[in-house]
Amino acid sequence: FHRGKEKKEERLAREDLPYTIGMVVLDILAPIFLMLGISIGSSANASLLGNFEIVATALIALLIFKEKVSRKLWAAITLITISTFILSFEGSGSFQFSVGSIFVLLAAVCWGLENNCTRKISEKSTHQIVTIKGLCCGMGSFVIANIIGEPLPRLEYVTLAMVLGFVAYGLSIFMYIKAQRDLGAAKTSAYYSVA
Repeated sequence: FHRGKEKKEERLAREDLPYTIGMVVLDILAPIFLMLGISIGSSANASLLGNFEIVATALIALLIFKEKVSRKLWAAITLITISTFILSFEGSGSFQFSVGSIFVLLAAVCWGLENNCTRKISEKSTHQIVTIKGLCCGMGSFVIANIIGEPLPRLEYVTLAMVLGFVAYGLSIFMYIKAQRDLGAAKTSAYYSVA
């Protein structure tokens, strides 16, 4: 920040294309894997295994993108993961590893890799990144839904979903990307997972 004024953000450039494409493709694949996992397995399994996203994000940040992950951050990630397992656990029968579990883990890994792709371009225009994510991922999901024959919902549901999506997805991603600039992918994911 320069005296209360944010410095002008650069637009995405050609060298950002691989990370931008990765971000979009992974953000289309992850929800598909998650929905497959839930439809084949159980929501309890999905709830427990979905918490693997923070671990995947941190491991990918460390091993592939060489981001520093401190001992304190590893301790925080461990505690967050344990606490979410405890809060999600519904008794001894609530967790059973299945084919559905593999799809949920694939979703978590996709989101972990996507978090790191987004981190690589987070210094660029946040508005541009959020617009690309929203439009491309939305259109990609819409095309896939049409291909597999999903019926269109009523217009009032579409409108409500768009308003909810603006806040829960658009503003959320905008703030997440801003946070990644200063905190990095692993730490931002840890803070985000507290929610």
